[in-house]
Amino acid sequence: MRHLSGRALRLIVHVGEDDVWHHRPLYHEIVRRARDAGLAGASVLRGIEGYGANSLIHTSSLLSLSEDLPVAVVIVDEPERVRAFVPELEELLDGGMVTLDEVEVVRYAARNGDRS
Repeated sequence: MRHLSGRALRLIVHVGEDDVWHHRPLYHEIVRRARDAGLAGASVLRGIEGYGANSLIHTSSLLSLSEDLPVAVVIVDEPERVRAFVPELEELLDGGMVTLDEVEVVRYAARNGDRS
């Protein structure tokens, strides 16, 4: 396991739950590529409501016909490693939004018995 602490960069990729890459969820492909690039970690967060560039509201409400809920893939690592990964997203993204912001890593450790 790599050591990560102090100044870092957080990459957030905002996409829709129904977005796909080669018949698989797009968020899954982003996480796979982040792991293959050796980034410290990635998490996929599913929203319960949101809208994007088209201003169409997507919600998990039972009365809604839209189920393409917002998904955020969050990746944190050293700034140079994150910036080197950003071009990988160009091939994958047809829409969505990508943001970067500086963060401070206070703790980064695997759980006891966890191989990640």
